[in-house]
Amino acid sequence: MAKMDETLTMLKDLTDANGIPGNEREVREVMKKYIAPYADEITTDGLGSLIAKKVGKEGGPKIMVAGHLDEVGFMVTAIDDKGFLRFQTVGGWWGQVMLAQRVTIVTRKGNVTGIIGSKPPHVLSAEARKKPIEIKDMFIDIGASSREEASEWGVRPGDMVVPYFEFTVMNNEKMLLAKAWDNRIGCAIAIDVLKQLQGVDHPNVVYGVGNVQEEVGLRGAKTATYKIQPDIGFAVDVGIAGDTPGISEKEAMSKMGKGPQVVVYDASMVAHKGLRDFVTDTADELNIPYQFESIPGGGTDAGSIHLTHNGVPALAITIATRYIHSHAAMLHRDDYENAVKLIVEVIKRLDREAVDKITFE
Repeated sequence: MAKMDETLTMLKDLTDANGIPGNEREVREVMKKYIAPYADEITTDGLGSLIAKKVGKEGGPKIMVAGHLDEVGFMVTAIDDKGFLRFQTVGGWWGQVMLAQRVTIVTRKGNVTGIIGSKPPHVLSAEARKKPIEIKDMFIDIGASSREEASEWGVRPGDMVVPYFEFTVMNNEKMLLAKAWDNRIGCAIAIDVLKQLQGVDHPNVVYGVGNVQEEVGLRGAKTATYKIQPDIGFAVDVGIAGDTPGISEKEAMSKMGKGPQVVVYDASMVAHKGLRDFVTDTADELNIPYQFESIPGGGTDAGSIHLTHNGVPALAITIATRYIHSHAAMLHRDDYENAVKLIVEVIKRLDREAVDKITFE
């Protein structure tokens, strides 16, 4: 087992925390613990997004660096008379990654372990076996014998259900496997950006943010951005890694370990051209690796950030990640560290003049 350094301990704490959309408190507390030492002020918006403010220059441009606190998961919608749970997906799930997976039901009385089940293939017709089981035909088994017993354990409709997975450093110690990289890695980047700006002269006011409810429509980013009113917004999130068998470069170009992704286009936003150029020029000048990415089938919090108030020049900077929206995803530590480095260097250069030039480009 790899030795856990400070960074790995933080990443483990962040990914181990349970928080689906609308239930982010536990994650917010972890992020707050790690970001507080580097912030001048910590506030939340009315939905529970965490906003950590660090003043470099009073009255300077406001720069928002936002990850999201929530992860995809499920919600208990009903308990049947035999004690099995019916559930709703919260965020995007593909049925093929769900069956026989362990989950944690977070109740008022504590955590309850469950497993996602369905009818076994042995009782299905040959025809039915060829088709994937639909999510609506799955249930969660918590080992209860009745509705009453499940209720006694504290399980109620509305409780969140979270994938269970153990944080793992792979044999190649740069490869990190965990649940909820989407998007605890963005939260970690926001923390580290504030940490690396400690004692550094920067001509602006930086906000490290953990937004709520990204996975259900970029919701918390709307309210947090409205509260901050930034001049420039960065969403830090995960992107698609295109380096596993069967994926063509046409489908996904990015490779793990080749640098953060600069997202030029996704379903929620066309990247701001002036900001994109400013970021890539900075990376080129300092030899920080990066890759271009377009994600026509997904969006990031930048989609909400750029539409707030009069509009905010925004860009998504993402980490190529394998197997997102499942129990376990994998990313490369170098990409994470280079994303932090790039954003810190960009922030050092974002004075009023640079921001005005970007805005009106």
